[in-house]
Amino acid sequence: MFKKILVANRGEIAVRIIRACKEWGISTVAVHSDVDNDSMHVRLADESICIGGHQPQNSYLNIASLMSAADVTGAEAIHPGYGFLSENAKFAEIVTKHGLKFIGPSSDLIAKMGDKIQARKIAKENGLPVIEGSEGNINSVEEAKKTSEKIGYPVLIKAAGGGGGKGMKVANKPEELETLLPLAKLEAKKYFNNDNVYIEKYFTNPRHIEVQVLSGKNRTVHLNERDCSVQRKHQKLIEETPSPIIDQKIRSDLLERTVKMVEKIGYEGAGTVEYIYEKGKFYFLEMNTRVQVEHPVTEVATGIDIIKQQIAIASTGNTDLTQDDVKPRGHAIECRINAEDPSKNFQPSPGIISVCHQPSGFRTRVDGAIFQGCKITPYYDSLICKLICHGRNRTEAIQRMLRALDEFVIEGITTTINLHKKILSHEKFLSSDFDVNWLVKEKFY
Repeated sequence: MFKKILVANRGEIAVRIIRACKEWGISTVAVHSDVDNDSMHVRLADESICIGGHQPQNSYLNIASLMSAADVTGAEAIHPGYGFLSENAKFAEIVTKHGLKFIGPSSDLIAKMGDKIQARKIAKENGLPVIEGSEGNINSVEEAKKTSEKIGYPVLIKAAGGGGGKGMKVANKPEELETLLPLAKLEAKKYFNNDNVYIEKYFTNPRHIEVQVLSGKNRTVHLNERDCSVQRKHQKLIEETPSPIIDQKIRSDLLERTVKMVEKIGYEGAGTVEYIYEKGKFYFLEMNTRVQVEHPVTEVATGIDIIKQQIAIASTGNTDLTQDDVKPRGHAIECRINAEDPSKNFQPSPGIISVCHQPSGFRTRVDGAIFQGCKITPYYDSLICKLICHGRNRTEAIQRMLRALDEFVIEGITTTINLHKKILSHEKFLSSDFDVNWLVKEKFY
């Protein structure tokens, strides 16, 4: 096992990784920007080092600074968390070339699965159903129209190197492609430094289902699926497991085929394979080659610490889990608490938290990095914590979540807590009668 790990991230995921390392008896190094000097992850780590200014490109995205920090502190491995450099193949390659362990898959696999066009081909070659669409980059409006005519409108233009809704545009008719295709390419270039885009069939009422896997050289196991269909602009707000709309036959097929694909590509570490699900059929969407924001909802349902498993696989190359070790119980729900104002189009709400009381109680978990007096800056993602509740069934999990949300007190900034209460109390959420576009259609904000 490693003796010292550098955590190349901040906020709640950095805190989560540090806690897992402590349970393994591993020393931790926190890196931070100048405005994160008093952050929770810095306080909890054994060592900390400032790597630059508040702009991400000067600190958390600065590969040279991160490698220097690992060198001067004697770290043996680097855990990237999620976001920032977690799916940056170049970073993973540099870490490995410097004799350190990148806690994640190989740089080659990160590159292949990070390119959505390549990932589609790999999934298709390995037995997963893919959404009907173009086989490669779309270079012209004429090509876009020809492809769209073939698969039928509406269509979705997607950035090959993208995610999070950036570089994505829905076209309902040929004329719209003339404006939307160049716009999607511009966004793709801006956010991902890659203007390649492809086109696929747009589903109007889909669910978003994903499968969590842990994979070593010896075997791959799944930790069941998550339903992440409560979204705003392709950003997940609420996740739950198991999915309340999938029957056991479909679930077994989905999990089995996912495991086979992950095994065939030689994947190592924690990963998530995401799918669109509509009318009883699922279609490959993408693979995230890192730990997900929503991993705790799976942890509380299975009793398996995904971060500790990540570290163990990185250390030994193998997973000590077998599929028989995975025995999910009950139902779990996670709410992402963001420092945003839903009444003002989710405008970020930076500031100092003047009062902070976090909920507790039976099967109630908070993953966060907030405390009374901490400063929420405008420079990073607005996610400040996650609330996870577990119940014997979905009804109990919802009831427990509503109780916990009522207990949560955060003053000094505006959060999405009240929005979550509204969503979880809605009859359509209670009956699981919704899709990824539900919040927009119901005009929740």
